[in-house]
Amino acid sequence: MSSEIREVAERVLFGQSLDEKLSVGVHKGTSPGVVTDVVRECGLVMPELPGRPSELIISPRGVDVGGGSVSTFPKVNRMDERGERGKMLHFLANHELLATELMALVLLKFPNAPSEFRQGVYETMRDEQAHTLMYMRRMKECGMEFGELPVNDYFWRMVAPMECPMDFVSRLSLVFEQANLDYSLHYGRLFREVGDTGTAAVLDKIYQDEIGHVGHGLKWFRKWKDEGLTDWAAFKKQLHFPLTLARAKGMAPYDRKGRELVGIDAEWVDGLEVIEQSRGRTPVVHWFNPNEELAMAGKKGARYQPKRAHLLLEKDLAMLPLTWARRDDVVLVDEMPSREHLVRLKRNGFVIPELLKVGEDGDLIQRKIGGLKPWAWGPVSSRLMSRYVASVPGVVDLAWKEWGDGDADLFSKGWGLKLAGLLGEEIGRWCESVDEVLESVRAFSEDGDVLLKAPFSSAGRGHLKLFSGAWTDAARAWLDKVLAQQGGVVVEPWLERVIDFSAQYEVSKDGVKLVGMTRVINDAAGRYLGTLVHPKWTSGLDRELTEFLFREEDVMSLYKVEILELLERLVADDFRGNLGVDAMVYQVGGELKLRKVVEVNPRMTMGRVALELLKKSGLSGAGFYQILRKSIIGDIDEWLSGLGCDSLEVDGVELCDGRVRRISCPINDPYLAKEFISIWHLRSSVEEVMDSMIYKG
Repeated sequence: MSSEIREVAERVLFGQSLDEKLSVGVHKGTSPGVVTDVVRECGLVMPELPGRPSELIISPRGVDVGGGSVSTFPKVNRMDERGERGKMLHFLANHELLATELMALVLLKFPNAPSEFRQGVYETMRDEQAHTLMYMRRMKECGMEFGELPVNDYFWRMVAPMECPMDFVSRLSLVFEQANLDYSLHYGRLFREVGDTGTAAVLDKIYQDEIGHVGHGLKWFRKWKDEGLTDWAAFKKQLHFPLTLARAKGMAPYDRKGRELVGIDAEWVDGLEVIEQSRGRTPVVHWFNPNEELAMAGKKGARYQPKRAHLLLEKDLAMLPLTWARRDDVVLVDEMPSREHLVRLKRNGFVIPELLKVGEDGDLIQRKIGGLKPWAWGPVSSRLMSRYVASVPGVVDLAWKEWGDGDADLFSKGWGLKLAGLLGEEIGRWCESVDEVLESVRAFSEDGDVLLKAPFSSAGRGHLKLFSGAWTDAARAWLDKVLAQQGGVVVEPWLERVIDFSAQYEVSKDGVKLVGMTRVINDAAGRYLGTLVHPKWTSGLDRELTEFLFREEDVMSLYKVEILELLERLVADDFRGNLGVDAMVYQVGGELKLRKVVEVNPRMTMGRVALELLKKSGLSGAGFYQILRKSIIGDIDEWLSGLGCDSLEVDGVELCDGRVRRISCPINDPYLAKEFISIWHLRSSVEEVMDSMIYKG
């Protein structure tokens, strides 16, 4: 007596008991191997949900029939508890049952699919039935019955709407079953570590079966895909939100070896390893636009023409937001980095958010977005981000900023003078005419050199140093141009700096908070070279300097309380994002002096980048973030080899022993960079960072 594939599939899909759904593929008393595929009836009405016994009924959006929320996935750090292992097995059993039902669905939904394909799906369905039963037995030994917990329907929602067999292999075989390579291998290790060797053996068997299942899907995917596309390109084209590429790997150590055994090619294996996309949380969209302040220079009508170096900085460092973005966020870039570079970042501990090219974000516009966070809000970022307005709920804190003419005042160097004035500092002067500038220069030049700052400038750009107040034709031309375009100039004495530092703040609907303090390394002309970070930001400074800062000036009270309160009064109610206050210690006649406010930067800053890098490293120690010109590096291969980047993984397993590792890793792709390369260094101490001389040159 034989059984028809259609009959078995109907019983699996519509059955109301687990006995019906999980019998090994055929009627009782019939050999499992005797099955025919002759009757291929069409016109079957597909169910909204599969049949289930009452205790396992699922309803839309993963809510149990009683109206309660689905149980959260058990914590792996509690797997030594018998009950927690039972909960995990309950989750895994439901996933296997859903896979079984979906395979029955594809057999019924596409009766005219190739016989070889249908036979492969049927055999896979029998494996999934066996997996469910194995999990149920192990679950029972942990004191839990299948159906005690509410169950979700995520797999069903993502796969059941399939319109052709290609959708099936793309979604179930190459997304969820591929991800199970990571999960089954990882959980097998975890169960073995807590002494549950029986469940570990089940997961070992499932892992081996999954290699075959993914291989079956890959075979048919290659038959049906566009011949002009690589496997990886075709896979990316096939998936659509909310089912993302990142779902094809587990939230567990990445199993390269298993994918290679399946036959997935290197492009796909490498590409999937580094890709990240939202798994449900609405992403924040980030964009690096460091020239926003310079674009504001034309506020009086003069058109701003960015210099080549300014444009290259923006393009080369477009990936910089990955240093503070979360895994589910989106970073807009001009050019996609190479897979090799993303792998390098991943293996040095970086979390890679979803990267999208500017202008190629049509899918993103269709999704819900959790906020917008450019490097700085200004006229350019406001225009770019306006395309996402409809996708951002009005209640989020990081909403779209419509830029107005008066908004530029916050970015002006004059705003920093205002804050300094409230603190009793009157080191610099705001001048709006040539006569005012000349008078201020004469006054300050009595004590030495003089520094002029354009109102809209950053990182030492837009500054002019007058030696002993002496004017040159070039200096006068610079002054005339800045006054005409930006409406003013800041004039201040050139100070003999001892150290530069910065206080980093975050402004939200809840107010202003101090995020941290950083040390800034500038060159002799005051141009930015890098940022030094350490949990104790003054670590490595001599005793006289630290006593001056903490005892005489009480800097932490100054920046934690006094300046914070002033910022809350001065910052506009609708301002959101980051804000940095630069400061310095200088000396006059050998006596130390504190300049409380050098300038205010109402945007993301390189200091905040460094703080986020140290935080994400998850390791104690000292970090140094710097930006190098590619021209001084020479041969890139030799330079990368000399960095000696330490991997945070061995054989795909992350090391978490708490030791500080020497990390020196470029953040942007050094091969694609035209002029600028940003690099993060992690060392065991500030002394080691300084001894390495990495900021010199």
